[in-house]
Amino acid sequence: MNWIKKAFKGSTHKSSERHYHGHSAEGRPFYPPSGSGDAWREHENEEIDHAIALSLLEGSQKGRKVKDDEYQLKEDEQLARALQESLNFEPPPQYENQNTYQPMPVPYPMGYRICAGCNTEIGYGRFLNCLSAFWHPECFRCHACSLPISDYEFSMSGNYRFHKSCYKEQYHPKCEVCNHFIPTNPAGLIEYRAHPFWMQKYCPSHEHDGTPRCCSCERMEPQNTGYVALNDGRKLCLECLDSAVMDTRQCQPLYQDIQEFYEGLNMKVEQQVPLLLVERQALNDAREGEKTGHYHMPETRGLCLSEEQTISTIRRRPRSGTANRATGMITEPYKLTRRCDVTAILILYGLPRLLTGSILAHEMMHAWMRLQGFRTLSQDVEEGICQVLAHMWLLTQLESVSNNNAPWTSSSASSSRLKNGKRSQFDRNLGEFFKHQIESDASPVYGDGFRAGHQAVYKYGLRSTLEHIRMTGSFPH
Repeated sequence: MNWIKKAFKGSTHKSSERHYHGHSAEGRPFYPPSGSGDAWREHENEEIDHAIALSLLEGSQKGRKVKDDEYQLKEDEQLARALQESLNFEPPPQYENQNTYQPMPVPYPMGYRICAGCNTEIGYGRFLNCLSAFWHPECFRCHACSLPISDYEFSMSGNYRFHKSCYKEQYHPKCEVCNHFIPTNPAGLIEYRAHPFWMQKYCPSHEHDGTPRCCSCERMEPQNTGYVALNDGRKLCLECLDSAVMDTRQCQPLYQDIQEFYEGLNMKVEQQVPLLLVERQALNDAREGEKTGHYHMPETRGLCLSEEQTISTIRRRPRSGTANRATGMITEPYKLTRRCDVTAILILYGLPRLLTGSILAHEMMHAWMRLQGFRTLSQDVEEGICQVLAHMWLLTQLESVSNNNAPWTSSSASSSRLKNGKRSQFDRNLGEFFKHQIESDASPVYGDGFRAGHQAVYKYGLRSTLEHIRMTGSFPH
């Protein structure tokens, strides 16, 4: 329409302007009309027709521009939507090793976004771009709890994804004493202690904070499980308490079993040697009264006495009282008289049957050698061969379980709480632990002595080894 306006402007100039100079839209020289009125009207009509043609041309171009604008608008809307979706990215989780994944715009058409979880097209809306794949937020799930992972960070184990909390719960070690996650050390590493046999994991601080151990199996007392406190200050876990031998009368069937074990080896102890169960203090007092002997530190749990003494022995076992304390124990004095080279065998009370039996087998070997007239031996030889006999007795107990899953012998049934007439799995593990203790003892007397004696018995047999010890005072090589 601008052309029409220009044309009408051109038709309003005066006839006196004979020498008017101007420029058309195309930039050509333009001279006002100077002829007759018909010629002017003809010229004016031509200009109007030209203006109308230009106006129509401009209108058609605007129509095309409108269509182009509508197409461009659709493209702009799609681009805006794609940008909005890129802003709607779920923050990509971060690996445990702090590798961060930043959201990136996805230039692919919608059909290329296939969820790696459900294998369906994602379409418009929120999605995750993580682990070189796309995911619906609800499809990116934790392998442990199966709930969606919406946190900024997550953990990986193999090809499995975890919430950091689920990963920590499943893989971060917990202290079996305080039940807390074991803390990291100043270097950022998880540091804990573990029992060499039971593999009980615990914080290093519990070695110095007074946490008690079971006097039998050596496991630390968990804070949510109370151990039983014995009268002499020791603590006993509930599993070891289940088969603990608590008084002298209860120990007599086990004593008979050990005597039968020695008879089976053609090593019968001819004299009747008294067996007494005693408290820790009574055992320590008796040890001080002996003139000779070597004792296993830090605590002696058995003695073979040769001197006349008066011993305080346990006549009636303690009962379980309040606050997990054993109460009501009755003791009585027992005067030892010397009728032979052995006056009594003392065993610390409150230990499980298998540990009590192995200690008794050890002390019985001391008694047998003294009654057989063996010379005074070096400590490693005498204690070593006694440990060999204790180890042999434990093996017979464990082998009977492996072969027949057999119950305790009837003579000792009263000394152990049985479960359905069979030894519990813990009893088996406890026997293996006591055997492991003998085999791994690091002391030069008990440990090295046992290993030398065990090798000699394995190579030459028990009878030949004992004869060699009698003659030479040493193990055969």
